[in-house]
Amino acid sequence: MSVELNQLVTVANELLKPEAFSDYCPNGLQVQGRRNVKKIVSGVTASLAMIEAAIEAQADVLFVHHGFFWKGEDQCISGMKYERIKALIKADVSLLAYHLPLDAHPVYGNNAQLAERLDISVTGGLDQSANPIGNVGCLASPQTAQEFADHVGKVLDRPPLLEVAGSHKVEKVAWCTGGAQGYLQRAAALGVDLYLTGEASEQTIHEARELGVHFIAAGHHATESYGAPAVAGLLADQLGIEHQFINIHNPV
Repeated sequence: MSVELNQLVTVANELLKPEAFSDYCPNGLQVQGRRNVKKIVSGVTASLAMIEAAIEAQADVLFVHHGFFWKGEDQCISGMKYERIKALIKADVSLLAYHLPLDAHPVYGNNAQLAERLDISVTGGLDQSANPIGNVGCLASPQTAQEFADHVGKVLDRPPLLEVAGSHKVEKVAWCTGGAQGYLQRAAALGVDLYLTGEASEQTIHEARELGVHFIAAGHHATESYGAPAVAGLLADQLGIEHQFINIHNPV
């Protein structure tokens, strides 16, 4: 069975509501390919390796979190960007990319999917907006910072960076996938025991110590590996087409 590309894009936009976000890139259809879609391949980032893997898997659409055309980058289609776009156009494969909308979706987004895997009950957002980027929640029972970090490492299949900032146990946590270390002070103001994100900057460790909040950097790629396949899988089920997730390893 196949569906028209326009129908797939419409259903994806209805689910993720990109118009509700002021983002750093365009969300939705970034590169147009063939009209009929039989298979979606999902991944985290539209790198050349991801594109080549999608083409090898006979995808009609590549669905990712990190696409192209970021604010502040060179607008010319040359170098790496040219090679990536050329590969998509030559294979007649479409690229759909959703950044903040894929982070924020309350069921299928990166933060919601990560919480489900880490057994965190969501109680609210990191801010009071209608579409918060990042959440606050609780563990079923208190754990030491090391116990929770070990759990994170087991789930994500990679050891996280842990900064223990005190002797208190972890029960109330905040998290935001990807490169959201700048939200640490916001999380601390909400009275959490631990803040988890994907990356750390040099100043992040000092801030965690001084704020008295345990901190985990679990990997930008690792924390954002769940939203794209969750949404693409849902779209495939709804539209009666095939879906495959391909993980291009990235240690960051």
